[in-house]
Amino acid sequence: MPPSLSLPEWIVLTLLDEAPAHGFAIAALTAEDGDVGRVWQVPRPIVYRAVDRLTAAGLLVMAETQAGHRGPQRSILGATPAGAAAVREWLGRPVAHVRDLRSEFLVKLALLTRRGGSLTDLVSAQRAVIAPLEPALARRRAEAPGFAAILAAWRHENARAALRFLDGI
Repeated sequence: MPPSLSLPEWIVLTLLDEAPAHGFAIAALTAEDGDVGRVWQVPRPIVYRAVDRLTAAGLLVMAETQAGHRGPQRSILGATPAGAAAVREWLGRPVAHVRDLRSEFLVKLALLTRRGGSLTDLVSAQRAVIAPLEPALARRRAEAPGFAAILAAWRHENARAALRFLDGI
């Protein structure tokens, strides 16, 4: 089991498992206008920090070096077998909270789509996590007083919207 990774670290690891690359290429993919950055941006310094941490954890390895066009050599990194296994497990694991659908879950969908993978298993697993929450949140909404009722209404409506979203995929 890999160490606890942040969402940016999972994104970097997954992209480098998809295809070996250098940090600058990953930073381009996770920039605001990048393929993955449209969902979740990872600034260049965070990409390089993630690369260092993932390498130290044995999840990435330098595959080769390439001469830079106008600068130093670039290290081409790829996932180790342990890194690849961690990515497969992470991409199939649903998020625990409705609030994480906007971040981690959407990133997983984007990354799975980039790989040409099926979304069916992840969406089904995610629905299985969210579906039992909806009736519990409806009860809490009906019973809560004051601001707790407002908060419960917000959470209930988000769970209902999440289920509609998952059913629409």
